[in-house]
Amino acid sequence: MSARLAILAALALTGCAPQSAPIAAAPGPTGKALAAACEGSDGWSDPAPPAKIHGNTYYVGTCGITALLIASPDGLVLIDGATEEAALAILANIRALGFDPANVRYLLASHEHLDHVGGLKALQDATGAAVLARKEAVATLTSGEPEAIDPQRGAIPPFRGVKVAREVKDGEALPIRDIRLTLHATPGHTPGSTSWTWRSCEGGDCRTIAYVDSLSAVSADDYRFSDHPDYVAMMRATFAKVPTLPCDLLITPHPSASNLFARLSGDAPLIDANGCKTYAAAAAKRLDERLAKEAAAK
Repeated sequence: MSARLAILAALALTGCAPQSAPIAAAPGPTGKALAAACEGSDGWSDPAPPAKIHGNTYYVGTCGITALLIASPDGLVLIDGATEEAALAILANIRALGFDPANVRYLLASHEHLDHVGGLKALQDATGAAVLARKEAVATLTSGEPEAIDPQRGAIPPFRGVKVAREVKDGEALPIRDIRLTLHATPGHTPGSTSWTWRSCEGGDCRTIAYVDSLSAVSADDYRFSDHPDYVAMMRATFAKVPTLPCDLLITPHPSASNLFARLSGDAPLIDANGCKTYAAAAAKRLDERLAKEAAAK
C-alpha cells in the first residue's frame, strides 16, 4: 500500500464515527477540493477526497476512476470499486463522509475490467455487501478473467473475482425505497457493460442521475472491430439506447469522459439534459473513425 493511501485511510479511521441510518452525510470536501486535489493526476489508483455530487450521491473514487456512493433509507449502495490498490481509499472516503462501510448493502458495477472492479473483492470482504450484476457480466466478475469476446481480452490484466449474489435484468429496479435505482444493459465496451439511473433530490430539486458506462471502442492491438460485425451492431444499439435514458446529470466511469470535476467545481453546468445524447454521439463518431482506420489499413 502506498504512503498516500495509508495516510488517507488512517485519517478517516481516526476522525469519523459510524452512522446507523445512512441517509445524509456530514458536510465534507467540495467539488472544487476534489478538482484541486486531482489537478495533473488521473491515475487509476491515485487517491482523491470525496465530494458530494447531488442529493443522495457522492464521489468516493480516485482521481482517474469513478466510484459512487448512494445513500438511501434502506442502506448504502456503492457503484464500482476502482483497482484493488484503491479499495482502502474508497473505504476511507466513505468514512470521511460520515458513513459506516458496514451499511453498504449492494455493490454494483459498470463494466468488468480491472480498473473499475479490481477493488470489488476487497470491498466485498470489508462490507459484506451483496454484488448484483447482469448475467453477461457474472462469469468475468466471478473469475476475474475477461470474456473471450471482449475486445480488450489479452490487453488488460485479470483481477480477483467476487461472489455474485444475484443477477439483475435490463430495466429492473432494485428493491430500494424512493430512488428507483434501475439497471440498463449497455453492452459494447465489454459484453457485460451496465449503466444505472436513479432519483436524487436536493431540497425541492429532484433529478435523475445517469451513470452511463464507457462507450469507447478500445481493444487489444490485434483486434479489428470490422472483423466482428455482430459486436459492432451491439455497440451501435447501445449508442442508440443511451440518449433515451432518463438523464439529467450524466456521470461516467472515467470522470474525464463527462468533464465531471469541472462540473462539480462550477466551471461547467452540472445539469445537462443533453448529456447522454452528446456522450453517445461522440462515441459513435469515434467508432466510425476506428472502422475507417481499419479499412484504410487493409
